[in-house]
Formats: sequence, structure tokens, C-alpha cells
Amino acid sequence: MTHTYSRRLALIFGILLPLAETARRWHQISGGTHLVFWLDDVLLGAMLLYGAWRTRADFADGQPFLAAAWGCALGMGYFSFFGMLVDPSRVESGPLPAGWVQAIVGVGLLLSVLALIGSLRPAGARARGRS
Repeated sequence: MTHTYSRRLALIFGILLPLAETARRWHQISGGTHLVFWLDDVLLGAMLLYGAWRTRADFADGQPFLAAAWGCALGMGYFSFFGMLVDPSRVESGPLPAGWVQAIVGVGLLLSVLALIGSLRPAGARARGRS
């Protein structure tokens, strides 16, 4: 995977993740009791956007921030995906069927692994023609 892939996916996930989670949990947000379960995705989106922003001009300068954001995404995705597999009755799917939510989280987890790998490549790899 390349630096460009990691950065672009951070932009996409950074925007779509908070929006999708807001739509999925909209019925819970007004009550306030599940606010922390919604805010984690907003914070993750902010971290991914910050990592992408820091790597815009000089990848090496922002690389630690992008890699850290992908590490957090991977940890959250891992817990979410395997938690759904262990106990499918706890899947809060909102307007989507639970199976769709599990599939989307699984694909997101796989893409996060690839993006983390891309963000960890040596910053000088692009200059040597290996990005």
C-alpha cells in the first residue's frame, strides 16, 4: 500500500465515519445516554482528518499522526467487528440490517489494516520510486 492510499482513505473515512455513525445512532443521540458511543467515531474521524492534513505537504512530517490515527481505527474496528461476531444480538444496526453493519465494519477493518501498512512505509520510499 502507498502513502497516497493511506492519506486518501483517511480523508474518506474521516468524513464518512462520523456521518454514518450519526445516521445510525440518531435515535440514541437525543437521549444522551449513548453519547460516548457516538463521540468515539467523531473523535476518530477528527484524528484521521488531522493525520491526512499533516501529511499534505510533507508525508514524513505528518506520518506519526496518520499512523497513530490508523492504529486507533484498527483497534476500534477490531473490537467492533469481533464483538459483533461473538454476540450478534448486541449489534445496534439502526436503519440497516445487522448483517450489513457487520459486513461494512469488516470491510472497514480490512481497509484500515492496509491503510496502516501504507502509513508505516518509510517516508522516503516515494522519492525512491516505491510508493
